[in-house]
Amino acid sequence: MAITALGSAASGLRALSTSIDVISNNLSNAETTAFKGSRVNFEDLMYQTYRAPGTVSSSGDISPNGIFVGLGTKISGTELNMSQGSLSNTNNPLDLGIQGNGFFRVKILSTLGDGTAYTRAGNFNINSNGMLVLGLGDGYQLIPPITIPTGVTQITISQSGNVSVIKPGASAQSSVGQIKLTQFVNPQGLNLLGGSLYQETQSSGAPIDSLPGVNGAGTILQNYLEASNVDPVTEMVSLIKVQRSFELNSQSIQSADQALQTISNLRRS
Repeated sequence: MAITALGSAASGLRALSTSIDVISNNLSNAETTAFKGSRVNFEDLMYQTYRAPGTVSSSGDISPNGIFVGLGTKISGTELNMSQGSLSNTNNPLDLGIQGNGFFRVKILSTLGDGTAYTRAGNFNINSNGMLVLGLGDGYQLIPPITIPTGVTQITISQSGNVSVIKPGASAQSSVGQIKLTQFVNPQGLNLLGGSLYQETQSSGAPIDSLPGVNGAGTILQNYLEASNVDPVTEMVSLIKVQRSFELNSQSIQSADQALQTISNLRRS
């Protein structure tokens, strides 16, 4: 029936509209530090079964196939692409890029979950108390906290996350803290808070803290920032494909509507 076609096409329009929203968000964040793009996964809906495969006819013949009519599609989920973005040199000693797996742990508002979040954005600053904070939002404090003494002449952060400085009047470096990285069994299951921040969920698994370069965690590169992993060309191709599918579903609705009008006119004649 054409009515079934209307429902199927409408479900396609709803799903494809959401897909356009996701692609648009990816494109808008193509220059966002450490942004991770998303993709939309589709799944088909239930089917109306008019004849099951293997049905035995009155003459004893077994049908080699059945008759099924699908009822459309829906979005099964959006999946994060956690692949690493390119690392670019900034010549800023407080810019940190993660080469490999892992997240920085930062302190956020206590009203949001357990008050902690995770990010791969490493554009850190020093606040008025001398503490390392993320240069996003209100300045989220790094966990474990690291304090940079006033007037230091050099800040060095090793690939293993050790933070050392040269204090005024000194010639040798002294350690002031250790940066740790956090990993998750299923990083795609993290909750997106916005602002390049993620939060733990039951799907992501519990956070696993370790030193950089240990137990599968990546290493830290000072003077580098991770760029967005969004490829604008790929996203534009996906957008064109979705637009074409949207147009075809719109055409299906028009065809189904014309069929219903034809049937209605037959009843009047």
